[in-house]
Amino acid sequence: MSPNSLQQGNLSNPTMFLLLGLSSAYRAQVTLCLCFSLIYLVTVLGNLLIVTLVWLDADLHSPMYFFLSHLSVLDICFSSVTLPKILGDSFSAQKTISFVGCITQIYFFLCFGGSECVLLAAMAYDRYLAICHPLHYPVLMSKKMCHCLVAVSWLSGSSSSLIQAFLTARLPFCGSDTIDHLFCEMPFLLKASCSPNAPLNTAALYALAGTVAMGSFLLTLVSYVHIIGAVLQKGAGTQRAFATCTSHLTVVSLFFGAGAVAYLVPHSSGSKEADEALALLYAAVTPMLNPIIYSLRNREVKGAMRKALRRGVLQMSIKG
Repeated sequence: MSPNSLQQGNLSNPTMFLLLGLSSAYRAQVTLCLCFSLIYLVTVLGNLLIVTLVWLDADLHSPMYFFLSHLSVLDICFSSVTLPKILGDSFSAQKTISFVGCITQIYFFLCFGGSECVLLAAMAYDRYLAICHPLHYPVLMSKKMCHCLVAVSWLSGSSSSLIQAFLTARLPFCGSDTIDHLFCEMPFLLKASCSPNAPLNTAALYALAGTVAMGSFLLTLVSYVHIIGAVLQKGAGTQRAFATCTSHLTVVSLFFGAGAVAYLVPHSSGSKEADEALALLYAAVTPMLNPIIYSLRNREVKGAMRKALRRGVLQMSIKG
């Protein structure tokens, strides 16, 4: 119901119309809250399932699934930065956040997002070594190398986001204190800055974020160019190995595709709904889809799930 509908409408019973409008708005809030709750629940449970399977099943103790377990942890953290706050705001009349809370949310959002970019590139490099250098793969992708790549992922995401959050916090803000968005996101916070150097600061912040995102994307792209070249040259055996890349390729396409559209497409005041839909796509929906993609398209993960179910049924029958 629009704010002016009561003034413009020719109503025989305006009180009844107002009550119906409030009821409709309340139902819409409940529906949105249930949707966000379901998305968050599936995200947390699905990614926890992946982490648990990798930890318990000896067949999944390989570099590829080691990286996958860290990707699942990042997905849980990434969605936890925004969705709980969005859920809390669903029934709150005062949808507010402190400036410190806003900068903190931006820091963690960029931290986990940047770390995921680098980790996806590390996973592509792992597949490149497994397919293009299979004989040297156990030496090149040792346990020490796996831990180093994961550490680089976390450190690069946290350091770049710390600089971006610090520079954003130092900008002067004046005028309206409203951010017309679902959560604190850097492009929308920068719009509220009244600094004469805001365009320069914006360019610097985007350059820093782009270095992490574009660097990771280019490394992923180069890895898959070599992988596809090896598949075309070596034939059937390598094509079977390429099947292990399909889940990763799907996740990479979703994550980088949604992020690119959200950050590279200009934001306009007339596209608020589109901006929020894109934000939800990469901040909430993509982390939810990742474990589904890996569980449905990966034989080893499905096999580990079947073994875990059989083990659980057996234990229940023994106790019974």
